[in-house]
Amino acid sequence: MRDNMTDSFEWMVKEHGKAIFNYIFSLVRQKELSEDLYQEVLVSAYLAFHTIKEPARLRSWLFTIARNKCKDYWRKENKTKQFWKEEVYSYSATVEAPPLPEEEFLHKDSVRKMAESVKTLPEIYQSAIFLYYFKDLTLLEISTKSNIPISTVKTRMKRGKEHLRPKLQAFAQ
Repeated sequence: MRDNMTDSFEWMVKEHGKAIFNYIFSLVRQKELSEDLYQEVLVSAYLAFHTIKEPARLRSWLFTIARNKCKDYWRKENKTKQFWKEEVYSYSATVEAPPLPEEEFLHKDSVRKMAESVKTLPEIYQSAIFLYYFKDLTLLEISTKSNIPISTVKTRMKRGKEHLRPKLQAFAQ
C-alpha cells in the first residue's frame, strides 16, 4: 500500500528529476559522478521531504540540495588533492650514472638526519611517518597495521609533517 508522501515524492522526481540531473551535470561535467550525486540528492530529498512546508518552493529546494551536494564533493576533493600534493622533502636521483661515493654518503647522512628528526616527534606522529617514508607502506597498510581508521593516519601524517617541516628546512640551508 502506497502513501501520499511516496506518491508526491515520485511526482516530484518525474517533474524535476531531469532538470536536477542536468544541473548537477553542468556543474561537475562527469556523467558517472553526476549520477552518483543525483542519487545522493534524491536520498537527501526523500529523507527531508516531509519537512517541506511550501510546495511552491519545491524546485528551488531541490536545486539547493543539488548545489550543496556538489559543494560537499568539491570540498572533499580539494582536501584530498591538497593532502597528496604536500611533500616533506623532495630530491631527484639520476638513473643514468651510479652516484658518486660522496653523493651516496651525503644521501645516507641526510636519511640518517631525517630519521633522527622523525624520532623527535611524538609517538603517534612518529610511527605513521616512519612506516610511510622509511618502510614504504601505503596509508591503507598503515591503517590496517596500526588498527586505526585511515582518516586518523592521514591526520597524523599531516600533523607530523607540520612538526617536521621546520627541522627539515634547517637541513636544506
